[in-house]
Amino acid sequence: MNWENIGENFRNSLIKKTSAVFYKLAGQSKNIENQMKNRIYIKDWLELKPYEKQTATDSYYVKICNDVKDAIVTCEHSFVMQVYLSKYDIDYLACFLTSYLEDIISETNIWNSFVKMHKRLYEKQLPFYNLDEYYEDEINPQDISFLIWHFMNTVQEEKFIPPFTDFIVETAEKVMDVFDQAWDYAPENEYLKSFYQLDKNEEDFYIARTLIDTVLFKTYLFHPDSSLKLKEKELEIIEDRGDEDNIMFFLSENRDSTLHKTHTRLLSLKGKEWTAEILGNNHPLYKDLLNISQRIVGLFLYKGQDDYNLFIEHIASGKKFNLTKKSFDHSDALKEVDSILFMGIAKWKDEWWFSGVFFKQDFNADIILNEKNSLQSRMAVNFLDHQKKGTDEMLKLQFQAFKDFNNGSQIAFMPSEKINDFVRVYSEFFNNSLNLSAKEKEEAKERARKDGFFGTEKKDIDFSEVSETGLVFFNPKGGAEIALAVNSAFPLPDNPYFNVEDSRDNVLLLLLSEEMSTELALFCIDNCKNDLPFFNDDIGKMYLNDIDFLLRFWKRDNYYAKPSITYTGKEDK
Repeated sequence: MNWENIGENFRNSLIKKTSAVFYKLAGQSKNIENQMKNRIYIKDWLELKPYEKQTATDSYYVKICNDVKDAIVTCEHSFVMQVYLSKYDIDYLACFLTSYLEDIISETNIWNSFVKMHKRLYEKQLPFYNLDEYYEDEINPQDISFLIWHFMNTVQEEKFIPPFTDFIVETAEKVMDVFDQAWDYAPENEYLKSFYQLDKNEEDFYIARTLIDTVLFKTYLFHPDSSLKLKEKELEIIEDRGDEDNIMFFLSENRDSTLHKTHTRLLSLKGKEWTAEILGNNHPLYKDLLNISQRIVGLFLYKGQDDYNLFIEHIASGKKFNLTKKSFDHSDALKEVDSILFMGIAKWKDEWWFSGVFFKQDFNADIILNEKNSLQSRMAVNFLDHQKKGTDEMLKLQFQAFKDFNNGSQIAFMPSEKINDFVRVYSEFFNNSLNLSAKEKEEAKERARKDGFFGTEKKDIDFSEVSETGLVFFNPKGGAEIALAVNSAFPLPDNPYFNVEDSRDNVLLLLLSEEMSTELALFCIDNCKNDLPFFNDDIGKMYLNDIDFLLRFWKRDNYYAKPSITYTGKEDK
């Protein structure tokens, strides 16, 4: 693949598209020049640090930040970058790139962890770029190009900026010149390094969780991503609930939820996985960090306590948990059995720990009935059932039934108004394929009733409000799923709704949307790429070598499919 030609073609196209903006910028060049003369100060630099007070090395790196900023704004194509980034973002980018230099010098193992994990997945250190001359554990122009690409596609999401463009590569070369001059003199930041360490004998989940918090929300590499995502949500909470006395409850719950659930755009990994990698696989707590469970948050019944544990029952599922008292300071306030508790819990080193916020209320039969009939509440513990029940086997049965129902195909195209009926009839077809006797069906219903589950009323959704046509796809890792406005991404014989003129936009929506599964995107690529202009005549062909990396980047929190199976009844208890 001729990357140089792709880069040149994209540059020419981009310059044409932004020419009007360029002339506007040129007309305001004096104002922009004055703005860009503003220096970066220590407070700007500390925004990307896990500490608040200046250390001995920070002044040196602030100077490098300003040199990096000068390199960025004096680049030949700097006006293109200024189309996408504000003056604040330029300062932010300079601090971001300089933090990479500090990271390599200080051996904090943040960037190198990304390189190692990428190499483990794809047998190369980085996506996109030529790596014939690449030196691990040192600074590289390819690293800087990638970091600029990552930054620009994370701080703004309106436009996707391809990685191999002249303004990215030329900016990276100029920044590399700054770093080359600093390489022999840049000091190690030992204080920074201390924030990424964990005692090998640590038993306290909260100490480990603090390190994960540091990695996700106070580390430069993830600052444009998970840190900004957290801050945006916090601002939203403050705007919505700023006048409420318990606003800290909502802020604390949001932070803990985000820490446990969020995936980074880089490799779609959780904070616990990055933390384990930064510490290294030789660290005694490496596996313990990776094995931290998903967080269960919801309503529980208080069932008693002893000297070591609090006994609680998840209301929706009926599952019982022993919560270690090491993690809970309110056990003395719990007197009445079957009091209702709202809390979050997570498993660390084979013990369940309190994680998040807590409140208590008296027993209420209506609340309990509603919880037991809430599929969303039951889904909070799905991962526990999927670990021990035959979920994979059930998905195989559903997949085979789907193909039998759909003339042997994994995907069905139809008018949106027919999707509800298709899914309903398929569900009936699958249930009938199990060949359960009337007695077995009644026993299953009885187990659910004893568990307090009486079923939920399913309401049809008007999919035609989104698109006139849609599709139903069976994801072998998740189950049946519905997608709208992407039919023209599938030039298949059984798809009468394919329109080549709409194919580029439909493919981009399929790839970039977090709502559409990785498996559906890969189905398109595996079966349709040869017949889609986007992957042959368009810039999309350059994505194919790194498509899994990009799908992780684009789909982030939903890259991994979750089985759409929720168990009811207590047959196996």
